[in-house]
Amino acid sequence: MIKIRYMEASDKQFWYSLDRHLPELEFDIKVRTKRGYVFLLEDKPIGLLRYNLFWDNTPFCTMLFIDEKYQGNGFGKQLMEYWESDMKSQGYGMVMTSTQVDETAQCFYRKLGYKDCGGFVIDVPAYAQPMEMFFLKAI
Repeated sequence: MIKIRYMEASDKQFWYSLDRHLPELEFDIKVRTKRGYVFLLEDKPIGLLRYNLFWDNTPFCTMLFIDEKYQGNGFGKQLMEYWESDMKSQGYGMVMTSTQVDETAQCFYRKLGYKDCGGFVIDVPAYAQPMEMFFLKAI
């Protein structure tokens, strides 16, 4: 059985097993503001999604991750569709996300109907990374 729910404080250990980028203070904020979801399979957490508001008015998925053992089964798609539906029910008409150009996630997002909408390069030595691609989708 599949279940998707908002993240809870009790998810902290699981959350950080998959997401090493979120500062702890932000974890607490995400729990309070309901800006994160946990994907459960047979009551076992196997995936997560978190988001912010880009420009303070557009939902922007900042992390989607399904445990590697469970990837390739459509769970990421289900989690994205759940998030999109939740955002639509809250009155939003568009969602965004991004990925680096060297990551295969760009193909995943395009299959879900996301359109390329630009990108940027971070060349500050301590933060340098491949170009970040942005995607958007009307919901």
